[in-house]
Amino acid sequence: MPFDPELDNRLSATLKGRKGFERKKMFGGTGYMLNGNMCVGVYKEFLILRLGPEKYAELSAKYDDLRPMDITGKPMKGWGMIDAAACDPLEFDELVSASEAFVRTLPGKNFKHD
Repeated sequence: MPFDPELDNRLSATLKGRKGFERKKMFGGTGYMLNGNMCVGVYKEFLILRLGPEKYAELSAKYDDLRPMDITGKPMKGWGMIDAAACDPLEFDELVSASEAFVRTLPGKNFKHD
């Protein structure tokens, strides 16, 4: 199944005006990089979130539909995925903002392109 373009548009609109984000195609969907670090994305109908282990544990207790990100058969620690259809606009923004807050604590990456 290809990624959900409506979800990608929803995510793009949520991130509009926030500094440092760059959209990239990846893993059959889209990823939004923040200062060179993957932050959030869209995979199929799922919103992908980089939360860090502590915030993931906190939010997975709040959101029953939030589960470990697993698109390869190996769950990624500190990453989550949720069917975005299960999120109202405030919940969606809370999850995206939580990812942004975590990724802003990471050192930026500078890539050199030839």
